[in-house]
Amino acid sequence: MFTLLDVPVAGAHHLVLALAGVLDPAIVIVLITIAVRLALHPLARAAARGERARTALAPQVRELQRKYGKDRERFARELAALHRSAGTSMFAGCLPMLAQLPFFVVLFRLFSAPTIAGAPNALLDRALLGTPLGAHWPAMPADPVFLGLFAALAAVAWCSARIIRRTAGDRVPLAGLLRLLPYGSLIGAALIPLAAGLYLLTTTAWGTAERAYLRRVPTG
Repeated sequence: MFTLLDVPVAGAHHLVLALAGVLDPAIVIVLITIAVRLALHPLARAAARGERARTALAPQVRELQRKYGKDRERFARELAALHRSAGTSMFAGCLPMLAQLPFFVVLFRLFSAPTIAGAPNALLDRALLGTPLGAHWPAMPADPVFLGLFAALAAVAWCSARIIRRTAGDRVPLAGLLRLLPYGSLIGAALIPLAAGLYLLTTTAWGTAERAYLRRVPTG
């Protein structure tokens, strides 16, 4: 049965196989992730501007909560109006993540589908240090490659949470929840193929470094 993903997945399959003839497939995944993040850098800069604006608006948001906290509809309207007046959006910080979803979905399919374009998926036989790139952690709970992946993701999540704390402190609503969100990558990595986990590690590490950099430079 034909789906909208068939064409991009088939194209990605040929590209990764071609590059894997020169480089290790795991390195190909990392390089493709970096290329995607470079292409999305303008969105990251917009997200950084939005984050600074939201942090500056935090005292006004708390005042709105005090005045309209019991009236959710009125609070939502006033909050949206506040963000419009400041030229920002509550969802600007989500743009880089949302823009990556098509790439992530294609990669997930690339290393989980048994057949691609009617032929056996040759990428499922490729491995990283002996662990198949299409493997899932529940099937290999003590595998050192997966354990290393989780350790690296935990380290990146810790760094990301520290950056959030330094950027927003407790001034932004739900600041505590925001500091916990980076650790969600560990849950995600436990449910997806190893190849997608490598993508997740690379993109979260890039995003954390990018966020730290953009804290220190003007974003326009």
